[in-house]
Amino acid sequence: MKRPVTIVAAAFAGLMLSFTVATSSIWSSDSVHSRLGFTVKHMGLSDLNGSFGSYEVKISATKEDFSDAKVEVSGDISSISTGSEMRDGHLKSADFFDAEKFPKFTYVSKSFTKSPKSKNEYIIAGDLTLHGVTKEVTMNAVYNGTITHPMSKKEVSGFKMTGSFKRMDFGVGTTTPVTAASDEVKITCDLELVKE
Repeated sequence: MKRPVTIVAAAFAGLMLSFTVATSSIWSSDSVHSRLGFTVKHMGLSDLNGSFGSYEVKISATKEDFSDAKVEVSGDISSISTGSEMRDGHLKSADFFDAEKFPKFTYVSKSFTKSPKSKNEYIIAGDLTLHGVTKEVTMNAVYNGTITHPMSKKEVSGFKMTGSFKRMDFGVGTTTPVTAASDEVKITCDLELVKE
């Protein structure tokens, strides 16, 4: 009487074992070996570069080549740095980013697809929330590979992400003419990500 039950149970167990549950790997930015920077054109003559000192990037993926990755970025506006305290203070003010009212910026990907140009290049579409405004921004990503860190023994991956947005679309520095500071803001993110 018990034999049919045993056979059914064994068959069910085998069926369950035949399925592989895809689990996401989480990768977090190593702030010591990463940089989140931006560039604007000053008076149409030279590139003015800056960066954010306080930010976090997380990437989750189930595939080793990151082809199904989800990217999440968050940062503190007050950590902006351009090499001039006076300019940094102005950028944090209500004239530009208004750090007191809008202390954070975020970027959350909606898609992460392989570029037809190269197997190591990806196109990211995501929502940038800045200065109280959310708009879609496209980024390009180059995957530089994954290694095992010789000291920590943890897996480390490298990415370079680039893109741009128009500051006027986000209401940033609307009283500053584009002849003084370009409307286009270029983003460069050099990342070392450590697997959690």
